[in-house]
Amino acid sequence: MGDGLTIGALAARSGVATSALRYYEARGLVSADRSASGHRRYSRDVLRRIAFIVFAQRVGWSLDEIGEALRALPRNAVPRRADWARLSRRWSAHIDDRIAELQALRESLTGCIGCGCLSLERCRLANPGDGAARFGPGPLVWNAAMGRRRAP
Repeated sequence: MGDGLTIGALAARSGVATSALRYYEARGLVSADRSASGHRRYSRDVLRRIAFIVFAQRVGWSLDEIGEALRALPRNAVPRRADWARLSRRWSAHIDDRIAELQALRESLTGCIGCGCLSLERCRLANPGDGAARFGPGPLVWNAAMGRRRAP
């Protein structure tokens, strides 16, 4: 492995905070060797794993889902193009699902904004089961989010 990257160098190269890198390591998403003095040393292939983590989070994957995907990669070898291709097929399906979910959210938001109440029984987006109705009329959840009035 040679000297490897220090956590500071990995953070600078990846754009991810050192605290996040330590957290990813604690979650088993990346691994580091230890120098004789106990300092972390990351192999350069960890940069690809970090890039995958960052992009997967941006498209809505949880860290558990990311960990599951990364476990499919070889543990003690640099992943090959075929390994990443296998992950990208799963990635594409997830992106398609996420797009559909966001489109449904956009359509629901338009209906809620047009209605303006956010406390109707039919509103499953911000007030499932009309739980805020007992606190009064109007967009209670929205007002609270905007700092206008306390949420129930």
